[in-house]
Amino acid sequence: MSTQQDASAIDAVTAEVIRSGVVAITDEMKTNLMRTAYNMIIYEALDFTVGLFDAKGNTISIGLGLPMFIRGLSDTIKAKLEFFAPGSPTGGIEPGDILLTNDSYIMGSHLNHMVFTVPIFWEGEIVAFASSMAHWQDVGGVLGGATRDIFSEGLQLPIVKIFKRGVQDQELTEIIKANVRLPELAMGDFRAQVAAVRTGERRFLRLLERYGRSAVLGSIDRIYEQSERLARANVATIPDGVYEAESFMDDDGITEGERIPIKVKVIVEGEQMTIDLTDVSRQVGGYYNSGATAGRSAAEVAFKCITSPLLQPINHGSFLPLDVILPPGRVVSATKPAAMRMWMTIPMTIVDTIIRALSTAIPDRTAAGHHADLVIAGTYGVDPRTGRFFFGPVGPQGGGYGAKYNEDGMSGTVCINDGDTHNAPIEAGEAKAPIVVREHLLRPDSGGAGEFRGGLGIRRVVEARSPVTVNSQIERTQCAPWGLEGAQAGMANHIHVERADGERFEKANGKLYNVQLAPGDRYVIESGGGGGFGDPRMRSAERVAADVRNGYVSPESALDDYGVALTDGLDVDRVATEQARTERR
Repeated sequence: MSTQQDASAIDAVTAEVIRSGVVAITDEMKTNLMRTAYNMIIYEALDFTVGLFDAKGNTISIGLGLPMFIRGLSDTIKAKLEFFAPGSPTGGIEPGDILLTNDSYIMGSHLNHMVFTVPIFWEGEIVAFASSMAHWQDVGGVLGGATRDIFSEGLQLPIVKIFKRGVQDQELTEIIKANVRLPELAMGDFRAQVAAVRTGERRFLRLLERYGRSAVLGSIDRIYEQSERLARANVATIPDGVYEAESFMDDDGITEGERIPIKVKVIVEGEQMTIDLTDVSRQVGGYYNSGATAGRSAAEVAFKCITSPLLQPINHGSFLPLDVILPPGRVVSATKPAAMRMWMTIPMTIVDTIIRALSTAIPDRTAAGHHADLVIAGTYGVDPRTGRFFFGPVGPQGGGYGAKYNEDGMSGTVCINDGDTHNAPIEAGEAKAPIVVREHLLRPDSGGAGEFRGGLGIRRVVEARSPVTVNSQIERTQCAPWGLEGAQAGMANHIHVERADGERFEKANGKLYNVQLAPGDRYVIESGGGGGFGDPRMRSAERVAADVRNGYVSPESALDDYGVALTDGLDVDRVATEQARTERR
């Protein structure tokens, strides 16, 4: 039965009930995964997504942990449909099957992301899919250093059936267990993802039983149409034109100091937008590549933020007014055997750069640059408390977001790649590894000065309590988060090591490979702030004084950047302020 013929016949009340229903299903899938996963990176860092998809693999609703997964599941399901097409040598998809892959070049990200998909059958026919992508803490591969190809990064699973007609494939399961360092954790996350997709299957079938196939699928088509109309209406409010912007990354982790150029072009014509990523850098020899799915996701995240940020569910219709030009072989459309370990880093700067390109056209819907990095260091070794191997960061610490035309940027917030990721409790990291966090505080003066100030980054000091090895792939240490409309940039990301004897060690590009820490040694991570918006001299003197009293801005920055002089009691010295601002004009 064609659902397209039924969409116009679906009344608004039924469509709204179904819309709320599919959002509730993906919310329940998300909750079940978080409650049953074994690794903090899933239940605290929210490094996952779950979703429902139609019979063609188009997105019905997704429960995002990470915004940059916005297309990953849809593209992966479409690849699975092609792989198991009827009549192909691999055979078709049957009830009870669960499909699995972590192919980086299909889903666009690194091998740590396992994608489980269950087909939802109704009267012998596939009507939808439930799927889950989640980050496993370890999938083998080298622990530290710089990877140069996908083969060094861990276990590669092509598209397989991990369950066949409801029966788990034990041979494939044992292969997976044999290739990971923490099999008990991996199998815990395996079961959690299976539970999540089966939850989606069960709940969607209940929806079909209650309302009927025609009403459910017809409502989904109507939801697509409504989302498309809203997105097109918002695109139409942007002046037609060609808008361009550029930024850069520090390097690829192999050739130190050789910048990676990021150039984007946005073309607006009536109700249609085209994002052209042709001039983004070619794929690199290091580990900062991602697949085309990640490149398209970056374009879609920017598009969604600009056109319909609050509309739920995130679905196929929301992106029909968007065309993405992305030739293969770019750093966000890399081909095998490109290394993909830090796949997430460049796409989020592309999001920022797309928004920057549109800032002259729609300043009221854009924001200045943000810190755009996870800003973490990975540690591993043997925990003397347990005698067992440990691996993992303390958790993403967040940084500053860019200011908007009417609002200061957010402080201490995880980068746009990771969306609503939690700031993981420090105590949880200390319980799982022989480290102690000595400082965790906002970084004064890190937010770019402006009429509206950029958000502040965070300074974190982590001390080793036993010998540990540290690796860091921090980026954007050179390309500071830019300001808009005459505002200043925020501070860039930074990392260094402080030895117990006072010696300091750092690298200009923020990459640390297999650095050994003895007890008492520390590593210090400082995340960048957000760029400001508007002339700093237009910020009210009272607000600048409040920032100084709160420790966000130093008295020196208040005078030098904002032209605001303060008394010893940190109140505004109005005469000196007027003189300072007059001189700066």
